[in-house]
Amino acid sequence: MAPNRSSRSVLLVGLMLAVALSLAGCGKGGKTEHAPERGDAAVAKVDGQTVWSSDVKREAVAQGLIGEGEPLDASSDLFRRVLDEVVDQRLLAGEAVRRKLDKDPVGQRRMAAARDRVLGDMLVESVVSDAVNDNAVRGLYQEQLKLAKRSEEIHARQIILPNAADAEAVRKLLAAGASFEQLATEKSTDAATRFNGGDLGYFTIDVMPEAYGAALKTAKPGQIVGPFPVESGFALVKVEDRREEQPITLDAARPQIVRFLTYDQIRDLLEKLRGRAKVEVMVKTDAPNQAIPPADAPKTGGVSPAILPPTAAPPAPPAKGAKK
Repeated sequence: MAPNRSSRSVLLVGLMLAVALSLAGCGKGGKTEHAPERGDAAVAKVDGQTVWSSDVKREAVAQGLIGEGEPLDASSDLFRRVLDEVVDQRLLAGEAVRRKLDKDPVGQRRMAAARDRVLGDMLVESVVSDAVNDNAVRGLYQEQLKLAKRSEEIHARQIILPNAADAEAVRKLLAAGASFEQLATEKSTDAATRFNGGDLGYFTIDVMPEAYGAALKTAKPGQIVGPFPVESGFALVKVEDRREEQPITLDAARPQIVRFLTYDQIRDLLEKLRGRAKVEVMVKTDAPNQAIPPADAPKTGGVSPAILPPTAAPPAPPAKGAKK
């Protein structure tokens, strides 16, 4: 099967970097090789050049097979597969050098471009690792908690009946002391909630259909409201609890905060570098010359409460017309 475009791109970049490594290693024969990283281990040799376990891990990270800092067991099938790819890259690079492709002006420019990308990535990683730490994440999280506006949450149960007469009959049973949860299981027509006693979990009024908002606006814990008409029939709702909306936890918010801080650091770094450098754009453009952030980058220019999203809506809709 032919490799896809992404695989070819990874292989091409790896090949250019391997050529550069091959060139760097020329003339160093006979010298004792030292592990490039602490705890590193030699896992193969290609024409006398050592392939280290860190080389394999770096290639796996580049291909998105593992995350940065994740372990990669040298005895695993994944390690062996990536090792084979690294060996292939070294072989291709060595053959390219033998054919003097590294002397070609176009090839040299492509290797220089690959080198620039690697050095740029290394700089960004260094800056981000220094600035995006646990203290910074916690600090932004606490700042967001102060800015975030929290609504009131309601915990309720419901029973949906097909018509007003059935709903009124169930209301009388409840008034006589029948169990709401048991009647929900036995009588409710809402398949999403009947088998858990009609439990809607915690939700805010704004995520519910309008009829629920009007009925529950002033209802107190323990109170049963209804029946009132909903899209699929008539609803009886028991309010179990009311509380302030719970904020997202630090662990849940951490990925978004890290991403925000990372983009912020990259933006500041590029602004400083462009401020010091003399950049002359030789082509006409419609827009001012500026770095374009990734599509999913958070908006900058101040801390955005959007970093801490609102808590989730109830796990099950109250009826067919309910908002999810």
